[in-house]
Amino acid sequence: MSEAQAPLEAARSAAAGAAQFAGSDSRRYNYFEPKGRKATHYEDMTVDVQPDPSRYLLQDWIISFADGTPTYSQTWTKALSSDWHAFRAIDQEWERTHYQRQSTIVGMIAGAVENGRRAGVWKRFDQAWIKVLQNHLGAFKHAEFGLGTSTMHAQRYGYTQMINSAILTNSSYKLRFAQDLTLYLSELALDIPTLDLDAGKQHWLESPIWQPARRAVETIGGATDFLEQYFAVNAVFEPLVAELFRSGFVMQVAAAQNDFLTPTVVAAAEGDYQRNLANAVELFQLLAHDPQHGEHNQALLGGWLEQHGALAIAAAKSLQPIWSLPHVKTAQFNDALDNAIERTRTIASQIGLAASASLAA
Repeated sequence: MSEAQAPLEAARSAAAGAAQFAGSDSRRYNYFEPKGRKATHYEDMTVDVQPDPSRYLLQDWIISFADGTPTYSQTWTKALSSDWHAFRAIDQEWERTHYQRQSTIVGMIAGAVENGRRAGVWKRFDQAWIKVLQNHLGAFKHAEFGLGTSTMHAQRYGYTQMINSAILTNSSYKLRFAQDLTLYLSELALDIPTLDLDAGKQHWLESPIWQPARRAVETIGGATDFLEQYFAVNAVFEPLVAELFRSGFVMQVAAAQNDFLTPTVVAAAEGDYQRNLANAVELFQLLAHDPQHGEHNQALLGGWLEQHGALAIAAAKSLQPIWSLPHVKTAQFNDALDNAIERTRTIASQIGLAASASLAA
């Protein structure tokens, strides 16, 4: 072996001490470019945790699937990026901070419900409102669960740990909220014997009001592109359907039905969505403005917005009868829908996408 070949062979060797790398004697993280002046704890815990042959694995992937597909592949999405590692989650959430926040939310909800039961608050709930909670909040929890399972599937295919972490925490929040609603309705049933805990599932599977929403959720779950799932959840279904129901209906109407507890439970999901949305906009904005692939990505995201937007608009309009069910009507469906459409247009604009024909009022 020539002297010129020796350093190259050493770099390809996995033996300890085979090569000397820049900064190997330093106790500071300096193998990646931080977003700010210095690396944050979030960056230290996520950047390059997931390997990438184009950065450090000179021997390529150590293991692959039986058909030759590598451990992680950039072909798992039609989106293209000149640097997948540029993304940083806005909420900078990683394992420890995520568990801490989830624990705080669960404790807050549990405390509110326990205090509510002790005070007998649901004895003052309007009877028509109890039916709404039983049938429609009970149905909505299945939508939340569907979005959670979709993002749970999607997170496995992200090319970097930063992308995977953002999608995984998104999934965790959705699944926790579906559980929040399940437990909350179960608590109601302890003191309201007539409340049917199976009614929500029946409405989700059979009620004409919920079938377009079910179709939209199952279409997201059936997508084979993991970024299509992530985009459809946060940039389309959430503002047009989920936020419409949570914020445009439940949180607007509940107090007039003598219900001050349900908004406390639902408010947790609104906070979750703000974090998930910020992360999603950051990622898709990077893709839409990618110096090499921006035009391709804008066309791709625009197609997803059109496809899933049409399904979400149909789902949103199908929910209109719910607004007429409470005895005391304090919100108008058309106003809520207009706000939802404008919200979605704003999200698309922030990403860098033109308005979609499917978002016409």
